[in-house]
Amino acid sequence: MKNGEIMKTGIKIAMMSLLTFSLVGCNDFLDTTPHDSISDKVVWNDIHTATLYLNGFYPYIDRYGQFGSAQFQGNLTEGLTETFKYGSYVPGNKAGDSNNYVFTPETMSSTGNLLDAWTGGYERIRRINEFLESMRKHSTFSAEENAKLEAQARFFRAFVYFQLAKRHGGVILYTDMNLQKNKDRSSASETWDLIASDLKYAASVLPVRWDAANKERVTRGAAWAMLARTMLYAERWQDAKDAADSVFKLQVYSLTDKYEDAFKGGNSESILEYNYLVTGPNHTFDNDYVPYGDMDNDGGKGCPTQEMVESYQSKDGKTVDWSKWHGETTELPPYDQLEPRFAATVLYHGAQWKGHTMTNSVGGTYGQYMDYRSATYPKGRTTTGYYLRKYLDESHTDFSVIKVSTQTWVELRLAEIYLIRAEANYRLGASGAALEDVNAVRQRPGVNLPALSGLSGNDLFKAIRQERKIELAYEGHLYWDMRRWKLADKEYNGYRVHGLKITPHQGAFKFEYVDCDLQDRKFLAKTYVFPIPYDELANNSAIEQYDEWK
Repeated sequence: MKNGEIMKTGIKIAMMSLLTFSLVGCNDFLDTTPHDSISDKVVWNDIHTATLYLNGFYPYIDRYGQFGSAQFQGNLTEGLTETFKYGSYVPGNKAGDSNNYVFTPETMSSTGNLLDAWTGGYERIRRINEFLESMRKHSTFSAEENAKLEAQARFFRAFVYFQLAKRHGGVILYTDMNLQKNKDRSSASETWDLIASDLKYAASVLPVRWDAANKERVTRGAAWAMLARTMLYAERWQDAKDAADSVFKLQVYSLTDKYEDAFKGGNSESILEYNYLVTGPNHTFDNDYVPYGDMDNDGGKGCPTQEMVESYQSKDGKTVDWSKWHGETTELPPYDQLEPRFAATVLYHGAQWKGHTMTNSVGGTYGQYMDYRSATYPKGRTTTGYYLRKYLDESHTDFSVIKVSTQTWVELRLAEIYLIRAEANYRLGASGAALEDVNAVRQRPGVNLPALSGLSGNDLFKAIRQERKIELAYEGHLYWDMRRWKLADKEYNGYRVHGLKITPHQGAFKFEYVDCDLQDRKFLAKTYVFPIPYDELANNSAIEQYDEWK
């Protein structure tokens, strides 16, 4: 496959997962109860049946994505940053949970942590290990067929262990079904070693592309890309760079011609994705985030902030002066001056959407403003003067008929790999190479920002931060980036997010800079490591709580 030709992975699992469900009978697609030897022999005598068993792991891509519920109970982690504001103040998913965590982070504990992935993660790891052990005992397939099954399973084991490692560092490691009740956690280094080992094995076995019947399965490129991401978190800079290099050497992927297509899947940039169907599996992203006017009494649950809007540079790559809009003015904000990724990400006052002009104002008819805490739930209204555009389906216009959404979730795409390699090169002292990758993203088709030059040290790091924040906006990275950079306790303390309150005024509109939080946000340094859940401590006499939580 030549460079630029479409190559995507991820699997349209509707039929396959339903078959898997009927085969093994579990709400999470795969029964955790070990099969007896007779049923195992049946599974491993038929490659089709064994593949259905394996397919139960593919939904994990969905679980930890922005459309799933395992990352932060369905809330976007951007709600824990300066870039996104949820409009409700009462507890609840996609309501006040994010606000509660940024105002009172002391709420997090070993008995309650909405960001926890421990229990669900270990259930999934057990299922994968059960699959691998069963295969080794009973498979009648060729060594090549077994290797491909194992490679996919180990990819997903690494994927789940990564969810644990980025929260905790060192965790309990299981690679077989010898499940000790009392087992201590391993070191962070040993945890990253296991993740790297599984992904390197997957990359050594998986094909660059599958045949037509399996073309959306995890590929070699996905394994290298995931290795690059995980090694960046592990601060193994050379390993991250080498893995990213391996993605590019495949000459399979290329940046899309339009930024607004980059995160939609089914194109040259997508490396790992998960697809949905109206009949299921599906999600509710449109219901949750569409603007006022798209549907009755729902949507608009969270919105981009003025801080995020002001992060965008002008089309000629310069910083935009927003000081005039930090008070009150009737002058239109400089939205038309901002680089193209802004309009592809944010629905602003005056933007075109589904044949309408957005009116994100008090009493607006398509888009409507409300002050934070003036109502229990926003019900489609914005507390910042903005709505999220990224990921919404503009063709979805009749929510009375179709209440679910089917946008593809792209877990890994090429722009992220450029930025991973840029950061790894920066850490390795290769400033020139790092800047080349930053410029590849800035100058990507449809963006065309001027190239940066002569940057090194902290100035280069700021440029890398800027590109990750803008290019990967609302893709679930920023909160975790600020944690791994150990910057959250410095930049996410004592601040508030803002918006523009837009009010009709003498035949035009008045724009007023407003505080959307009404109290300071906080980040506790000890939450760089999440606590081991109480249930694990109560049932595992060998494990010790992390020092930060003793």
